[in-house]
Amino acid sequence: MTADIERRFAGIQKLYGQQGYQQIKASHICVIGIGGVGSWVAESLARSHINTITLIDLDHIAESNINRQLHAQSSSLGKAKVVAMTERIHDINPACQVHAIEDHLDMENITQLIHSEFDFVLDCVDQFRVKAGLIHHCKRSKIHCLTVGGAGGRIDPSRIQIADMTRSEGDALLAKTRKLLRTQYGFPRNIKRRFDVPCVFSTETLRYPTRDNGITTDKSDSDVSTGLSCATGFGSLCAVTATFGMLASAYVLKRLADPQRTVKKQDG
Repeated sequence: MTADIERRFAGIQKLYGQQGYQQIKASHICVIGIGGVGSWVAESLARSHINTITLIDLDHIAESNINRQLHAQSSSLGKAKVVAMTERIHDINPACQVHAIEDHLDMENITQLIHSEFDFVLDCVDQFRVKAGLIHHCKRSKIHCLTVGGAGGRIDPSRIQIADMTRSEGDALLAKTRKLLRTQYGFPRNIKRRFDVPCVFSTETLRYPTRDNGITTDKSDSDVSTGLSCATGFGSLCAVTATFGMLASAYVLKRLADPQRTVKKQDG
């Protein structure tokens, strides 16, 4: 099995070198929110030979997820997202240790679920209060964290980028999270100072559905609420949500493979 697994991921070593590859393999990554962005993150990490992955999400797969979520298909409808994602990961790498936590992250369980064993936490949550609490906990506990902004209401993946959270623009979810971090958690109020929290966001102008089934960039002409609810939320496109996930995972892999990085544990 070991030789077979190594053949599957030989291309990763050719990109990062032996040391970087071993550091990637030895890492334990936590992905929170296994939906339109998080499902793509988890798959990318699995295909890069991350040997230990924790998945956190309480939701189950529905028909409305099929347009943007990697694990959503006819055969997986009704299945817990963390279970469906675990099955995909084990089909990619049977040796990967997957910890599937079927629960919502909230303000009460952050400290119990997010701990220093993680080499990186990828936040794909869409509630700004939980995002702020999670980021604060990670910074206080010296756990590396990357956060993801809103992917809904956009059609142009070329407008997606990564920057420090203080430099994001055009993203209401990140703006609310940033404000809460400054007012409630003591993050720097000086706009010139960085949080040292990377984020993925899009600068594309949001597209809102109108009451007559058209599209507008004027929010006042729409009844849309924030989020991706099929009834009242933004529309969403796989090309965008997947790109959010790929940029996030690529950033984390680069950080994990850094030769200056101290590895917490070695692959056995």
